[in-house]
Amino acid sequence: MVEQVSKILVIDDERLNVQLLFQALSDTYSILAASNGVDGLKIAREQQPDLILLDINLGDVSGHEVCVALKDDIITKDIPVIFVTAQDALEDELVGLELGAVDYFTKPFSIPLMRLRVRKQIELKQKTDMLEHLSSIDGLTGIANRRQFDIKLEESLRYIDRNHRGLSILIIDIDFFKQYNDKYGHVQGDSALKAVAKILRKGASRPLDFVARYGGEEFAILLLDATPEEGYWVAEKVRKSVEKANIKNEGAIDDKLTVSIGVSHITADHKENIDAKVFIERADTSLYKAKEAGRNQVLASYELSDTFE
Repeated sequence: MVEQVSKILVIDDERLNVQLLFQALSDTYSILAASNGVDGLKIAREQQPDLILLDINLGDVSGHEVCVALKDDIITKDIPVIFVTAQDALEDELVGLELGAVDYFTKPFSIPLMRLRVRKQIELKQKTDMLEHLSSIDGLTGIANRRQFDIKLEESLRYIDRNHRGLSILIIDIDFFKQYNDKYGHVQGDSALKAVAKILRKGASRPLDFVARYGGEEFAILLLDATPEEGYWVAEKVRKSVEKANIKNEGAIDDKLTVSIGVSHITADHKENIDAKVFIERADTSLYKAKEAGRNQVLASYELSDTFE
């Protein structure tokens, strides 16, 4: 397995400064560069670097504004930021650190010292990411666990509120799973859970899609920046994929393992009238109705357009 090279994004409107940092760091890291704050934010979202070196005086917006935007974004909030600036007053450093930066050094700087501090931050980020990953995954299926789902849901609700976007939630339940475990045993049941989790990950594959084991034989999917129709379409796609996997379950629907799915959708327009608990309850109610209606189907808590259906 090839070790991945860490990425560092330099946001600085002075070409010489960018070249200096490139020469000092490119032998160890992959260097990305942006000459203004808007481009820097765009690259940070798309590339998700391991560290950002940020100047305060940029051509379009201030580095302070960029740092605030990075920390307010669900995608970039955990990327460490180091301010690299000519402003050397103690007050400037305090402001930078209060905004969420992890370090602050002034120009001109010692290249050996800068390399050391960058290396320490990269190593810390790698360790933090590893610990976060281990504490947030389900040990059986390898997808996110319930704890991480709860965190992601709250983050997603804040995201759609700030950015006026939509969010869909899918609650997925394996049909007749107790019967499956009783008939085939828990070892085979664990294999079925892993197979379903793999199908869900493949079916919800956009960068912002989030798949978790919700508990027992239940799973959940969050679809950020999704329309109501897209939420329903993804649910139908994964339902059909589980059915087509032909996992044997004698006595169930067509002697196959199947899933039932409840879908709910929310936008920033009505977010203030609904909380995370109610949002989930709507999907849960739709899931219950899908199972009452015969299982192996998708039901949504909202009406779909005629053109979609």
